[in-house]
Amino acid sequence: MGNNSKATAEKIDHRHHPECYRVGRGEQGVLSIEPYKSELLPHWRFKTPDDARKSSQKLEEMFEAYREADDFVGMDMARKFIQMGYTRARRYANYPGGRKYDKNGEIRERHIDEQKAESAAIFEQVWKRIREDEDYLARKRDHQRRHG
Repeated sequence: MGNNSKATAEKIDHRHHPECYRVGRGEQGVLSIEPYKSELLPHWRFKTPDDARKSSQKLEEMFEAYREADDFVGMDMARKFIQMGYTRARRYANYPGGRKYDKNGEIRERHIDEQKAESAAIFEQVWKRIREDEDYLARKRDHQRRHG
């Protein structure tokens, strides 16, 4: 039986074991770090600008609640969901159905979906605010220094 790091990550309660959490790049681990995945995923929507507005607002509120609870892992996971709202909406804005490659592995022709582009812009604004937040950045550096 091989090493399945995703399955292993899903078995860890990262709220009780933040030392097991690695910040990683971009959205890495966003769908495997519990209990945060289960808390954040139900609020993640980007289909319409209204969905994106409500979703990004709720996820930012959760980011702030995690901050209040002194829970860096929760803050970073909320940041990842917000970032993923931007990147997925952007992908769907550029390519119908969100599929960049055709069945032959060739890049499909871009087709701009203005509604998804607006959703992406809504998430991007929140993502930029969060990723530049000085308190968040200090907590991130501290977590990385202590836990890798």
